[in-house]
Amino acid sequence: MQFGLNESQKILQSNARKFFAAECSPADVRRIMETGTAHDEKLWSHMAEQGFLGVLIPEDAGGMGLGMVELAALAEEMGRALVPGAFISNLLAASAIHAAGSTRHLAGIASGKIKATLALLESSAKWNPEAVAMPAVTGEKMFVPDAAIADVIIVAARDNGELALYAVDGKSAAKTAMPSVDLTRRIYKVAFSGGGELLARGDAAHKALNHALDVATVALCAEMTGGMQRTMEIAVEYAKTRKQFGKPIGQYQAVQHQCADMFLWTESSRSAAYYAAYALDSAIPDARAAVSVAKVYASDACRETGNRGVQVQGGMGFTWENDTHLYYRRAKSSEIAFGDATYHRERIAQLVIDQARSAAV
Repeated sequence: MQFGLNESQKILQSNARKFFAAECSPADVRRIMETGTAHDEKLWSHMAEQGFLGVLIPEDAGGMGLGMVELAALAEEMGRALVPGAFISNLLAASAIHAAGSTRHLAGIASGKIKATLALLESSAKWNPEAVAMPAVTGEKMFVPDAAIADVIIVAARDNGELALYAVDGKSAAKTAMPSVDLTRRIYKVAFSGGGELLARGDAAHKALNHALDVATVALCAEMTGGMQRTMEIAVEYAKTRKQFGKPIGQYQAVQHQCADMFLWTESSRSAAYYAAYALDSAIPDARAAVSVAKVYASDACRETGNRGVQVQGGMGFTWENDTHLYYRRAKSSEIAFGDATYHRERIAQLVIDQARSAAV
């Protein structure tokens, strides 16, 4: 394994940082999150022009055909800029479609002409595909991200008892907004009343759904790392300039400890996220466990970094004018997205047990 980005990956990340600095400033984030859908068509189309919406989509399907490490590098910069909107939702849906062996909608997703999301959670709010109970394709899904703008919704449902994935026309579903602490991403309750194109059933559906969730989880972990990085930068800058008792508060050891903790959590989360990306790209045996390790660490670290970011600024961090609270809100929603730390610790244990049983046979 190469411990660091190669030259092309560094260029991608550098270009992404410059792009989002120009196209998605903090003022832009605040403007977009007030739109109701947290979506800006101009930003979306410009992201498509850069190829960002099709990073993993094969070139012959209209994408860039890059790998998970490149995706992580891009997602980290998106987290640092607090990019609002449906990037993760689009990624989740596109990954499920591709893993199911289909190319339908992929070119449209890569070009930005089609927006897609995936509907998995039900009233149980369990991320395990085994928890899916809705019959195909009639019933309600909960906490569906970016459903209001979705042209296509990939729906996990039961077909004669078997797990199945369907591509459903997003305009045919009834959507109701649900409250969320993160104003840069919107979630919905979605009611389906039949119809849809079957993508996969049985084992194929399980594999496609698990793969899509792993891909999106790694991207989210990298994005969380970017958010931690920016939270730390804001706190450190404040500690350098805010004076108390005649000197900057950053000269006090108690404040230095808080900043050092943020640095440790950020760097460790980055290492875990990029290893998980590498593991998925390389299809190594512990790839799924690596994904869960990254999410366990990022979930806890992102929350604690947000706490420290607010604390270093003495409460100023959660005032509306300060950007820190926006990152903290994102951290809290990302902490539970695709499974919280408890869920992924249990998944790691189950994966280890399953691997041991397989080795014993």
